[in-house]
Amino acid sequence: MKFGGSSVADAERIRRVAEIVKGNLGRKPVLVLSAMGDTTDHLLEAAEKALKGRTVSINRIEELHLKTIRDLKIDAAAYEIRPLLEELRSLLMGICLIRELTGKTRDYLVSFGERLSVRLATAYFQSLGQKARAVDAWDAGFVSDSNFTMADLDPVSWETIPAAILPLIEEGVLPVVTGFIAKDKTGNITTLGRGGSDLSATMIASACKADEVQVWKDVDGILTADPRIVKNARPVEAVTYEEATELAFFGSQVLHPRAMQPCMKTNTPVLVKNSYNVNAPGTRIVSALTRKALPVQTITFRQDVTLVDIVSSRMLGQYGFLAEVFSVFARHGISVDMVATSEVSISLTLDAAHNLDAVKKELEKIASVEIRAGKAIVTIIGDVRRSSEILHRSFGVCTDLGVQVQMISQGASKVNISFIVNDTQAVKIVRGLHENFFGAAEAKI
Repeated sequence: MKFGGSSVADAERIRRVAEIVKGNLGRKPVLVLSAMGDTTDHLLEAAEKALKGRTVSINRIEELHLKTIRDLKIDAAAYEIRPLLEELRSLLMGICLIRELTGKTRDYLVSFGERLSVRLATAYFQSLGQKARAVDAWDAGFVSDSNFTMADLDPVSWETIPAAILPLIEEGVLPVVTGFIAKDKTGNITTLGRGGSDLSATMIASACKADEVQVWKDVDGILTADPRIVKNARPVEAVTYEEATELAFFGSQVLHPRAMQPCMKTNTPVLVKNSYNVNAPGTRIVSALTRKALPVQTITFRQDVTLVDIVSSRMLGQYGFLAEVFSVFARHGISVDMVATSEVSISLTLDAAHNLDAVKKELEKIASVEIRAGKAIVTIIGDVRRSSEILHRSFGVCTDLGVQVQMISQGASKVNISFIVNDTQAVKIVRGLHENFFGAAEAKI
């Protein structure tokens, strides 16, 4: 059972987590916790101030945790929290003195959020009479490489994690494990990057052969669209790992693709639940669906995308054009998102954050290049065996709304169809598509 930062943001939320866990004690749970609320952001802000030589302050972090201890009436927790706060203050003082924040130091810094969180929560569980133990990730068997800020777990973790966790379960102990962090083989603290806490949970579940992973968020699961723009978006009962991966890549923030890899290896199901709405059924992520699915599962979008059109008549019929184009992007360390090709032209999309001046200069040696910013990728996740139906209805919506589709890609994954529109048109397209595919008539299928 993994609980994110918003689920353990204060005393009230931790009490709610305890109630949820209590209802699952018969299933022998392992807990994975994120840092409380915005603690990670506050740690990084404190580091930025320290870098600039300002007064070192951890007041917001200290106040949040000590107030939560008081509110939960677990004074004993302060004896474990205070030494960590002093260690954090010393680290920030060192950053302030040397005016340097390496990836290695950054990982050490942000690890305090999870380390504080699990100690506080464990003390509360113990105050309720539950046999619980705070376990730092490295004591739970998490071994990583030394790629600081974006570490990968070493394969040995598949053996060391169950060796550390299963004996605690057999003793009737509730392990409360730090998410997001690990140690490399030389003992340096690392972080697992985006989706790191979810990865911590899925890795424990997969390595220990758990029945399932429960990922507790602040949403009712995976929804048919972003509820901030589609008010009648509703939860999806189940999606496949492949569909969930595509969703995450194209804009959904529910579960990062890296986090699903251990479960895909072992076919361990993932249940996404809402800690603010426990009665909501949530969304199950599985290897294959057993029921007949709707043509479309969900619709998502990603804004602030750049579209690059590359055309070369000089290499008409010659091999090597695609290879040369992609080698240019590789040399500049730029990852391409979507691609559509013909014999002499390529259209592709990139994250708008990239500076493309040097890339364009290189590409213009072999082709004409047009770069258009301010685009959005609209992605439909569903049964691509029904792609003709999906495309017919989607382009009908675009026509009705007066929107010109500028590029289309049906991925090799066979679960998504994506197309490019102007950034300013993305929201109305998503709303129109949702109404078409999830209106009253469609809901009866």
